[in-house]
Amino acid sequence: MASKEDIRSSRRQHRRALTPEHLASAGESLAQHGTAWATMVSPDAPATFAVYLGVSFEPPTIPLIESLYASGHQVLLPVCEPGRLLSWVHWTPETAFVRSSYAPIDEPVGERLPSSVIAGAAGIFMPATAVDRDGNRIGQGGGYYDRLLQGLDASGGRPPTIAVVFDDDLLPEGSIPAEAFDRPVRQVLTPSGIVEVHLEEKKH
Repeated sequence: MASKEDIRSSRRQHRRALTPEHLASAGESLAQHGTAWATMVSPDAPATFAVYLGVSFEPPTIPLIESLYASGHQVLLPVCEPGRLLSWVHWTPETAFVRSSYAPIDEPVGERLPSSVIAGAAGIFMPATAVDRDGNRIGQGGGYYDRLLQGLDASGGRPPTIAVVFDDDLLPEGSIPAEAFDRPVRQVLTPSGIVEVHLEEKKH
């Protein structure tokens, strides 16, 4: 089995070969399927969703963010804090972005809310460089989201989670080594649609 770092490096190299047209098409499809997922998890009324800003060759999420907002949902975007913690800012079309001091991402400018606010969200769209069909996820290597989910699990307030990847980033079962601190996901959002993976409870 390849190491997480080897898989992360391989997927990043693959992503760098994607054309602007491919990225644009993927962003539109992710917005369509992601907004449908939001309706599925909150069918009766608009809700709050935690998303992230895809940068560089990550799956583009701006179309998803805009679609969720246009559908009446509130969108929270993360800000990296010391100690691998995240705070959250409400996004609107007027939100400005600055480069993070702690990670290679762009972050929203605005009032920062603690991660406890995510317990009241209807769902979390999570970044990933790869996910296997056991639900094991490889992030960017910072551990921010594993720590977030660990805290939510401990408090009993974890919303549904869905990892966002390109189609080729969804790997066969057993492809990703699982560690004690990892928090698997239940579902994966790809440009081709939503994929159900093994339930988290099977991994504990």
